[in-house]
Amino acid sequence: MREVRVLGVPMDLGAGRRGVDMGPSALRLAQLETTLESLGFRVTDMGNTEVPVPESFAQGPGGTGNPLYADVIAAACRAAAQALASRPPGSLAVSLGGDHSVSMGTVPGSAAGRPIGLLWIDAHADLNTPETSPSGNVHGMPVAHLLGLGDERFTSLWEGQPHLAPEDLVYIGLRSVDPPEARAIADLGITAYTMTDLDKRGVAAVAVEALDHLAHRDRLHVSFDADVLDPTVAPGVGTPVPGGLTYREAHLLMELLAESGKVGSLDLVEVNPILDVANRTAATLVELTASLFGKRILGKRA
Repeated sequence: MREVRVLGVPMDLGAGRRGVDMGPSALRLAQLETTLESLGFRVTDMGNTEVPVPESFAQGPGGTGNPLYADVIAAACRAAAQALASRPPGSLAVSLGGDHSVSMGTVPGSAAGRPIGLLWIDAHADLNTPETSPSGNVHGMPVAHLLGLGDERFTSLWEGQPHLAPEDLVYIGLRSVDPPEARAIADLGITAYTMTDLDKRGVAAVAVEALDHLAHRDRLHVSFDADVLDPTVAPGVGTPVPGGLTYREAHLLMELLAESGKVGSLDLVEVNPILDVANRTAATLVELTASLFGKRILGKRA
């Protein structure tokens, strides 16, 4: 019986809207643990990392070159990385955000010193640096920092390990990209599939090609932002963008990634219960997690 370790990172400091700090609770309420257990996994909930609320400390104005709440976000991400790196060898990891800045900790923590491929499934590229960010909100910067670009407080979260290489990253589902991010994707040679690519070619073809691109890595981390889904499917997100993945497209993507047998860790981020309808967004992400971890129409994948 394989073990899944679940870690909550209840942080909304990186986002422009409050509320995603309640995402871990919403996902747990949507029966994440029971769902995974029904697939034959032994689930251990590690609880939440400690993240202070912004009202409890002083913070100057953010802006270009000055990420908002940088020190506190870095500390929370470091705690998440250390918690995940200490999990038993061979166990799977599911990290519950929080805004997408939590991935600056969960990706290196899940890697635990070994090379890893990253599938960033998101409407947004999250590739701004503090110098290019129009808002100073850190949830628009995690990929840059995972690649070793930007603020040393975040790039140091790898704790001496090599940063993620551009060839170890694939975007799926992009549809809202800032001009500096688009230039960075081109300059770094990052493989990126927009919703236009998915519309033209279909989810199956894109998934197969993405996995082929990451075939040089034997472990994959999936970082899944709820706003990659169309807002009609996932209303409870802070930065909705029309034209996202349908319910069935998202399940097919998860099923195809599961068939690779390489997915060892997962982020579920940007669920905002304040904006949701009857916890529908969290419930949908739990259902997608089941598909990623082997659930099929005719039973669990062998």
